[in-house]
Order: sequence, then structure tokens, then C-alpha cells
Amino acid sequence: MKVIEVRNLHFRYPRSRTPALSGVSLSVDRGEMIGILGPSGSGKSTFLLTLNGIIPHSIRGEFSGEVVLRNPLTGEEFKTSKTPVSKLSTIVGLVFQNPESQLFNMTVEDEVAFALENMGLPRDEIEERVEWALGVVGLSNKRDEFPPNLSGGEKQRLAIASVLAMKPPVIAMDEPTSQLDPMGKRDVERVILKLRREGITVVIVEHDSRFLFKNADRLIVFDGGRILLQGTPREVGARVDELVDLGIKVPMSLLLSHRLGLSPVFSPEDFPSRVSL
Repeated sequence: MKVIEVRNLHFRYPRSRTPALSGVSLSVDRGEMIGILGPSGSGKSTFLLTLNGIIPHSIRGEFSGEVVLRNPLTGEEFKTSKTPVSKLSTIVGLVFQNPESQLFNMTVEDEVAFALENMGLPRDEIEERVEWALGVVGLSNKRDEFPPNLSGGEKQRLAIASVLAMKPPVIAMDEPTSQLDPMGKRDVERVILKLRREGITVVIVEHDSRFLFKNADRLIVFDGGRILLQGTPREVGARVDELVDLGIKVPMSLLLSHRLGLSPVFSPEDFPSRVSL
């Protein structure tokens, strides 16, 4: 089932001479992990904001085309331009680049419960969802912690838990590991892979392509507000020169395999044994 369908999407910010998105069309299947790559200003983050209606409802501009979300549990369809963000956020949960922009409660538990209380859920269901979401992201032992006291990786995992508790079938993330140290990155990446195993559709915008090349089902490369390339990591990885020309940071193992004339290799451990590194 296609949970997202984007049809000929255009968007221009107020006072901008050039469109941020121009003629974007794509679909996302239930359970897919989609990686979105591209240079700065290519439209990646703007595209993400269209997926749960922040564009055009909260961020105004010249908008045309369609973004259609489909709830895989009920089959209901929603056009984002005609549906409130509050409803769309139960289908596509959005995690921002800076987790601190999403955190404002006094405890970790209150942070995860906040949206659920606004949804009017019964107290026992809220408790169940909070416990489940914190367990998924590995923060069960931090329920009473003051969020500003958490590490960067823990804050990002808390932001994911706050979205996850609403049980959206799709989670979209904008640069979820960009501000983290290596340990924080690994922790967040483990959570993302866990979400995928749970059958949640994941759409990730990232500058660091290493994780996406190794784990995504499909990669989409934006440039100038348009989709330049899309395909499996192996298909996109075969276009190394184009990616480098765009300024995309490709994994060193992929670059090296290309220089050696090998099939795309996304991590050092995957190199053929005959190749000595």
C-alpha cells in the first residue's frame, strides 16, 4: 500500500524568486525506509514539511500540486492541503533537526505524554503508550529526568519517542544525527532500525549518507527543488561522480570501490576479500 503520494508538487517561499520545490512527484510504500539526499538548499527539508501539512498550513507560500496521505490501518485518504495539521500528524510524525525545539516539559514522561493528553486519550492508554515509546528508544530509566539534562543523543531519542507515542504509521526525520557525537549517532541509528523492524515507514533527510546507503530501501536525490536521481542504494551508488559533483558526502568505501572499478560497496567490511585496504 502506498502511504504517501506526491503529485507535481510546487512550492515557493514568500519573497523568494526561485521555487523551493518544482514538479516533485513520488510515492512511498508502507514499511519503506526512504533516504533523501542533496546539497544545501536543494529542497530536502522543505519537502519534509509538506508531508504533514506544515506547508502549506503553517508556512505560507505559493503551493500547488498534491500530497496525499493514506492511513494503512483504515485505508482513509487525506489531502494535506485540505486537512488540519493536527490530524495529519497522527499519520506522519515529524522529528526536527534540533530536538530542543520540540522539548518543553519538565520531565521526560511529561514530554511523551503531552501530545497524547491533547488527543484526549484515557489515562491508562497514555501510560501504556508512554511506557512503550520510552522502551523503544531506550529511555525507560529516564522518566523523571529534566529534559535539558539529557545528552544530545538522549534528547533526540526523546523527540522520537514523543512522536512515536502517537503511533503514526510514518515518521519523517530531518537530519536526526547531525548535531550528535559518534555515540549519540549510533544510539539514534539503532532506534531508527528498530522502528523499521516494527513496520513503521521512515523518511529521513540526511547530509551524512553513510547510514542511508547501508540501510535505506530507496534513495532520492534532490537538486534545485527537483528530484535528480532515485533508486536503490546500489543504483544511486553507481552514479558516484554525479553525487560528488553535487557536493554530497558519499561513504569513503563507496568512493573507493568506484575508483577500483568494483560494484558499489557501502561499508569497509563488505569489500571483497581479495581487496586489501
